[in-house]
Amino acid sequence: MPGIIYNKTINKARTKNLLFSRIYKVFLLISMYFCLIPNVPVFSQSDSLFHYLEIAAENNPTVLQKFIEYKAALQKIPQAGSLSDPELSLGLFLKPMEIVNGNQVADLRLMQMFPWFGVLRSAKDEMSFMANAKFELFRDAKLQVFYDVQKTWYELFKIRKEISISEKNIEILKIIERLALVRLKSASVENSGTSSQRSGVSSVSNSGTNTETSVMNKMGGGQTSPGTAGMNRASSMQAGTLGSSTGNFGLSDIYSIQIESGDLENNVAFLKNQQNSVIAKFNTYLNRPVTSPVLTYEKITGDSLGFSLPTVSDSMLANNPMLGMLDFERLSLEAREKMVTRMSYPMVGLGINYSVIGKSIMSESSMNGKDMIMPMAVLTLPVYRKKYTALQKEARLLSEAAAENRQATANSLQSEYYQAVLLYEDAKRRIKLYEKQFQLASKSLELMLTSFSATSAGLNDVLRVQQQNLEYELKQVEAIADFNIAIAWLKRLGNLEINGNKLK
Repeated sequence: MPGIIYNKTINKARTKNLLFSRIYKVFLLISMYFCLIPNVPVFSQSDSLFHYLEIAAENNPTVLQKFIEYKAALQKIPQAGSLSDPELSLGLFLKPMEIVNGNQVADLRLMQMFPWFGVLRSAKDEMSFMANAKFELFRDAKLQVFYDVQKTWYELFKIRKEISISEKNIEILKIIERLALVRLKSASVENSGTSSQRSGVSSVSNSGTNTETSVMNKMGGGQTSPGTAGMNRASSMQAGTLGSSTGNFGLSDIYSIQIESGDLENNVAFLKNQQNSVIAKFNTYLNRPVTSPVLTYEKITGDSLGFSLPTVSDSMLANNPMLGMLDFERLSLEAREKMVTRMSYPMVGLGINYSVIGKSIMSESSMNGKDMIMPMAVLTLPVYRKKYTALQKEARLLSEAAAENRQATANSLQSEYYQAVLLYEDAKRRIKLYEKQFQLASKSLELMLTSFSATSAGLNDVLRVQQQNLEYELKQVEAIADFNIAIAWLKRLGNLEINGNKLK
């Protein structure tokens, strides 16, 4: 009888090991499918990030607004460089005025004012510099939109990868949950077989013990051996504790898996809502309906800066549109100061006066009835100097303020540059770190699954390693996206090429 029970136990153990071996192979294949399969973009170049940048450059309302303002500023140049309109005056006499040469009927006067030399040229220069400043604002708006489009696109990529990895984790947790259920059922069957075996052995032992006890009772007066009774109580307590601990341990693991799955499902639902918000934000940059689909790659690689960091810093101080705008603004104020200085000089007016003369019967002069033409010249007298002095001082102070504003903007750009460099260096370091960590976690997971299939590793350890594996995969994706965002930030600051193409 003990031999039969032993053979049944051996067969159950072999069946259980074979079952776990098959489950492990299936689970390993699924893990390899999710983790190791290469991700290849499946859409064309027309759906790439650069294509979205082109759409934003052509359709973004802010960019179009700045460009239209620049074109409007260009129209101020001919206005500022033109003379004031000539003045034409006409005077009619209700009764002809009698003069020596006849009767004066009417007067016509045409007058043109000319500002001092250089006033119109300075005014034209001022408007030209202001138009250039508007163009720099247009460039800055375009670069900002390019950066916003890239940043939002990479944020959308990160969200979608997090959703994909979380859903992958949920599927793996379901597989592990099924494995745990199989393991729990196998443990229950094993415990029941062990209990049966122990009960059979105990019955044989008890029969022998009862016989021995009856003999000893006969010999010793019916007393029970204290050592035998204690051994039986210990065996009973050990068997009960083992079965209880095994059942509670398996159920607690299953409950932990279900809790983890519920948290992941809630996170996936939140991320999908966040994805809709980011898509709407992205489409506003392209001036499209907020629900328009936005495609992202399944896998991205680190972008290339193409320039050294000192080159980016030098280009930022030399080519940044905001600094260029402030430089043109300062030049326009200097041109205004020259203009108001020359406006304090007299203005000259040249004109002609034409008098209509009618014939008089009382005059015998040879000039009787002949019209008179009189050239005229006018000179303004700028005697109120306070006005012109205040205008000059205003332009000078505004020019000094523009210089200080440029320095403040340059300082702010340098601070922003070092923030972008910090993100760039940190992301580059994290890419290397998480790539190595992900490889180690993948190898550790493979070893842990092998141990789990042999029932020598705990389920909590498998879950922990699996979580590390997916966490490092997600962190690796986030690091690459942050790295590309940092590069886009640096290119935006330095007005450098975007994705190998110069968008103008």
